Amino acid sequence: MLTPKKLKHRKEFRGTLSNIAQRGYTLNFGRFGLKVEAGGWITARQIEAARRAATRYVKRGGEIWIRVFPSKPVTQKPPETGMGGGKGALDHFVAVVDPGRILMEMDGVSEEVAKEALRLASFKFPFKTRFIKKD
Repeated sequence: MLTPKKLKHRKEFRGTLSNIAQRGYTLNFGRFGLKVEAGGWITARQIEAARRAATRYVKRGGEIWIRVFPSKPVTQKPPETGMGGGKGALDHFVAVVDPGRILMEMDGVSEEVAKEALRLASFKFPFKTRFIKKD
């Protein structure tokens, strides 16, 4: 799974989501892509599951680029723990995604294969996505 090599701060605030993606909203590497319709958090496990689903469908043909990286640490308190006692321990990492951001790109395969592979990958994400292609 994807995790950062180093962290400046071990624990972060939750933060707020902005309105629309300021960067990462155009296809830069491949001809086909998966674009986010709604913002939120994507865990490292979800990114890995989507990558595996798309890679298996194209039978390791073509090329896939992951455009998001889970760099935000999320903490979790143990179950059945009362209030107080400080912030919980580090649990997992998430990528903060704004609407319009491109999650994955693909090239080296036909449009039908790319569309089906990215459709299978989109089921792994917690929000609605859209298939896009370079004109």
